[in-house]
Amino acid sequence: MSQTINRGGSAAGSEHKISGKGLKTGQLGLLAVVVLGISTIAPAYTLTGALGPTVATVGLQLPAIFLIGFIPMILVSLAYRELNADSPDSGTTFTWVTKAFGPWVGWMGGWGLLAANIIVLSNLAGVAVDFFYLFLSQLLGNPGIADLASDKLLNVITCLVFVGLSVWVSYRGLHTTKIVQYGLVGFQVLALGLFAVMAFANWSASETAIAFSWDWFDVSKVESFGQIAAGISLSIFVYWGWDVCLTVNEETANGKKTAGLAGTLTALAVLGIYLVVTIATMMFAGVGDSGVGLNNEENHANIFTALASPVMGPLAILMSLAVLSSSAASLQSTMTAPSRSLLAMAHYGALPKPFAHMSGKFSTPGFATIAAGVLSAGFYAIMHVISENVLNDTILALGLMICFYYGLTAIACAWYFRNSIFSSARNFVLRGLCPVLGGIGLFVVFFQTAMDSWAPEFGSGSEVGGVGLVFILGVGILALGVVCMLIQARLRPGFFKGETIRKDTPALVVPE
Repeated sequence: MSQTINRGGSAAGSEHKISGKGLKTGQLGLLAVVVLGISTIAPAYTLTGALGPTVATVGLQLPAIFLIGFIPMILVSLAYRELNADSPDSGTTFTWVTKAFGPWVGWMGGWGLLAANIIVLSNLAGVAVDFFYLFLSQLLGNPGIADLASDKLLNVITCLVFVGLSVWVSYRGLHTTKIVQYGLVGFQVLALGLFAVMAFANWSASETAIAFSWDWFDVSKVESFGQIAAGISLSIFVYWGWDVCLTVNEETANGKKTAGLAGTLTALAVLGIYLVVTIATMMFAGVGDSGVGLNNEENHANIFTALASPVMGPLAILMSLAVLSSSAASLQSTMTAPSRSLLAMAHYGALPKPFAHMSGKFSTPGFATIAAGVLSAGFYAIMHVISENVLNDTILALGLMICFYYGLTAIACAWYFRNSIFSSARNFVLRGLCPVLGGIGLFVVFFQTAMDSWAPEFGSGSEVGGVGLVFILGVGILALGVVCMLIQARLRPGFFKGETIRKDTPALVVPE
C-alpha cells in the first residue's frame, strides 16, 4: 500500500512528498533477511573461486587478509545501519548519497551498485552452468558431460535458462524467494560444515598438509602494501552482498531496525564460515604449487573441485552440488538488489518511468526485475563470446565497483549526520568515526587497485594500448555511468534539480 507524507521543507513555501513504491511490507523477519544476505554472498561459490587467487597473493596470511578485509565491511555495515534507521528506502546507496551529496553524486552511487550487481549476476550464471554440468557428470559417472560447459552456444543457452528461472522466482516476490533460499542456503552451509569437519579430521593424512599456526593471522608477514591491498580487494569481493539486507528494508517487518541488524549479523556469520573453512582447507591442502596445494594454478578457478574427493571421498559430489546451489541461490537473491535500485531510481525520476512499474499480482518491481535479468544475461553472452579473458577481467573490475559505492555510502553517512556527530559518544563512533574509517579504507583500496590494474600483467594479462584491461573495464564502466547520467539529466531534469530528493526530504514511513 502506497503511503505519502507531506512535510514542510526548508525552502519557503516548498513542500516535499515522498511515497511508498508499492512494495509489500512486513514479508520478512530477521532470520529470513539474514538467510537472504548469506545467500547473496554465496559462501561456497565465493570460497571455491577466491581461495586460490588470494593465497597466490598473500600466501599463509590468508586468514589475516580475511580479517583485515572484514574491518571495512563491518564499519560500512554500521554506516548502512545508521542511514537505514534514519531513512529506510529500497534505493539504499542511491537515495542516501543523494540526500547527503546531491543528485549527481547520488546517481553515480546508484550506478556503481547497479553495475556491480549486473556484473556479478552474469558471473553467477556462468558458475552455475559450469557446476551444473560438473554435477551431472559426477552423478552419471560420465566425465565427458562436464566438458559440455565448454561449448559456447550450449553454455550461453544454459545460462539463459538459469537467469530465466531466477527472474521467475524473483518476479513472484520475496515469499517465494524466502522458501527457495531456506533450502539452498541451508544445504550449502551444511555441506561446507561437513567439508571443514572432514578436512580437520583427515588433514594429517594429506601429503601437502601443514600444521595450524597463529602466524597465519600476522599481517606484518605480508611483504608489501600492494599485496595487502590486492588481498583486501579480493576479500572485499567475498564479503560483498550483505547490503541486500538493506535493499529489502521496505518489505521487512520493522525495517528500520531489522534490516540494519540483519546486515551486520550476516557479515559476522559469513566471517565465521570463512575462517573455519579457510583454516581447514589450508591445513589439509597446504599452500604449495603442486597436487592439491592452494598455490597450484590448475586449482585456482575451483578449489573445491580439486579438494572434494581427497577430503570427502564418496561424498565429494555434495561439494559440487553445494557450489551449484550456492551460485544458483545467489543468482536468484542477488536479483533483488538491482531490481529495487532500478525501481527507486525510476520512482524518484532518475530513470525512465517503466522501471517503476509494479506487478499488481505479486507487488514486485516486475519490469525492473526482468530488465536486470536481461542485462545480466546479455552481458554474459556478449562477454563469453568475445573472450573468457574479458569476462574474467570484468569480474576483477568488480572490486573497483564495490569499493566505489560502499565507500561513497560510508562517507555519505558521516556527512549526512555531520550536525549530530558530536551530540553523543554513540553518534561520534557510529555516525562519524566508523563510517569515515570504513569509507577511507575502501577508497584507498580503490585507488591502489586502479593503479595496479593499469599494468597489463594485472589480471589475465590482456591490454589495450599498453594499459591493463582490468583498468579499462573498471574505469570504463564508471565513465559509461557518467555518460548515462548526462543523458538522463537532459531527459529528466527534475531529479537533478533536487525536486524529488533533498536532505530535508522526509523519510519514508516503514510499518513496524
